[in-house]
Amino acid sequence: MSNKLVVIIGPTGVGKTAAAIAVAKHLGCSVVSADSRQMFREMAIGTAVPTVQEMDGVPHYFIQNRSVADYYSAGKYELDALALLDNLFEQSPVQVLAGGSMMYVDAVLRGFDDIPRISAGTRQKVLSMLEKDGLEALVDELGRVDPGSLERLDLKNRQRVVHALEVTLQGNVPYSELLGKKVAKRNFEFIKIGLNLPRDILYQRINARVDLMMDAGLLEEARSLLPMRHLNALNTDGYKELFNYFDGLWTLDFAVGMIKQNTRRYAKRQLTWFKSDESVEWFAPDDISGILSCVDNFIEKN
Repeated sequence: MSNKLVVIIGPTGVGKTAAAIAVAKHLGCSVVSADSRQMFREMAIGTAVPTVQEMDGVPHYFIQNRSVADYYSAGKYELDALALLDNLFEQSPVQVLAGGSMMYVDAVLRGFDDIPRISAGTRQKVLSMLEKDGLEALVDELGRVDPGSLERLDLKNRQRVVHALEVTLQGNVPYSELLGKKVAKRNFEFIKIGLNLPRDILYQRINARVDLMMDAGLLEEARSLLPMRHLNALNTDGYKELFNYFDGLWTLDFAVGMIKQNTRRYAKRQLTWFKSDESVEWFAPDDISGILSCVDNFIEKN
């Protein structure tokens, strides 16, 4: 049987972890995480890292395996994840990839497009704009030269916005138009299983999860990371809002409310991205029997 990858995607808080574990147990394989933040060991609470009990004996990879101080990119993840999958496929020809980090999923399935090399002049121009006018000014400029990127990027992620603007200015071609044109050859076939819920229910789950994170010690976790707040890994919903609370800019209640609001907005952006792909098979997260049937059919037909 040829190598096959079951890819489980969906917005934050929808229930990807439980579904991925159910599929992996059904197939007798591992789960490779495609979450760009769960890999950082200092951010366990704020990124909803699955517990040992939740993993239920299923091996997980790219979970709590790096420090926030380590530089890491989607390009590096592509290389690391493909090397890992090669090893895992030797153990079992079917594996599971699960996560909501859009660029990480695309890195594994498609590879990266032919992005122009950024000159020192272009890089300095964008960084000077960032230092002088801030991230919002970069987002405004990106919207002017490449409006298509505004729906595809996490606009709170400084590194992603800077990169998109650099590429657009360097090549005089919108960054969003470069994405998705090149598909790298892979040694596996894949199926995408998308999880979704009615918006009101999803938003209720997101709000409740934030409350559970606060009860579990998110405030103390964020406080311990204050000395490293400048790192890109910490420009993340759940941490940056609490940093404003520590700075005396917001009350705690307001900061928690903003975590919920920003997380809901991120979920909306994720869905916009994933729903643009017509190949995704969509399910409710609790429809495990339907998901397993779809996966079994994919394996049998291929």
